Amino acid sequence: MRAFVRGLLARAYEIPKIQRKVTAGFGCVTWPPPPEKGLENLTVADVLSIKETDFNTWMSCRTNDTVFDAVKNMAKHNIGSLVVLKPGDQQNIAGIVTERDYMKKIIWAGRSSKLTKVGEVMTDESNLITVSSGTNIIKAMQLMSDHHIRHVPVIDGKIVGLISMVDVVRAIVDHQNGELKRLNQFIKGDYY
Repeated sequence: MRAFVRGLLARAYEIPKIQRKVTAGFGCVTWPPPPEKGLENLTVADVLSIKETDFNTWMSCRTNDTVFDAVKNMAKHNIGSLVVLKPGDQQNIAGIVTERDYMKKIIWAGRSSKLTKVGEVMTDESNLITVSSGTNIIKAMQLMSDHHIRHVPVIDGKIVGLISMVDVVRAIVDHQNGELKRLNQFIKGDYY
């Protein structure tokens, strides 16, 4: 009989829309729905799915574009980096150019952004830190922190997106807020 009850309870968690109730000696007892995906299971793909924008052409530039055009594109879209693609290629990454590259390699070096090509100042793909969509979000955050970088291309054989430290922190905060909400609902008893 116990195995039968355990089986029923296990099946109840597979049906999230139904209010689960167990009849006890003192009446009807309810319990909360199964927990959401834990932080240890949150991936870069989850972060990409909640970002407000998908990877678009405006998030990239080419190695032969001028730094001036790249920075103008970053300013126009309020972003701090662009994925650099090889000329004539939409999927293979050549590197990344950031606002930091602009400051260090153009402004501080006294170079002209209108005469300098992105390929001259970008972080080359051989030195690039990347993640895949299956990378754990905590690991991605650790990589960014360890290497003092704020933007990381997401590569699954080809470029699929770009995440920033802000995206990572926002996903973690949203997850923690969801956990707090679920716990508060559980305490109040209105979780179903």
